[in-house]
Amino acid sequence: EWWFDPKSSSRLPFSLRFFLITIIFLIFDVEIALILPMIIILKFSNIFIWTFTSIIFILILLIGLYHEWNQGMLNWSN
Repeated sequence: EWWFDPKSSSRLPFSLRFFLITIIFLIFDVEIALILPMIIILKFSNIFIWTFTSIIFILILLIGLYHEWNQGMLNWSN
């Protein structure tokens, strides 16, 4: 291919911080997709079981967020 320059480095440096922020975004994006059906299920289930399950699920999310914050994964500066 005419645009290929074999004299330069074939690998570009990969930012690990960008990778970690992407993984965090994907994890919380999936959790939002799991929280939304909980509103629909509210009509069909026992209110005590629904409340207990919702609180446990949100508590797990908050513990994960605290852990990421405590480890410094959410700091945008170097």
